[in-house]
Amino acid sequence: MDILKVFGDNVRLYRQDKHLSQEAFANKCGLHRTYISAVERHKRSISLNNIQKIADALEIDTYKLFVEQPSK
Repeated sequence: MDILKVFGDNVRLYRQDKHLSQEAFANKCGLHRTYISAVERHKRSISLNNIQKIADALEIDTYKLFVEQPSK
């Protein structure tokens, strides 16, 4: 499992489910839009503090960001 891919894909999935743009979501997290973009494109490793900020902004349990989604 590629943890950066799983995490980034889940961030994008949950963000889109909430109908948030990257910019609006980044503001809600207290992070920069380009940082969120890099996470979603699997280009950025992420700290535990920022993982928690993202989960809190998405209003989900943190572990859900690490659960691989079934292929469509």
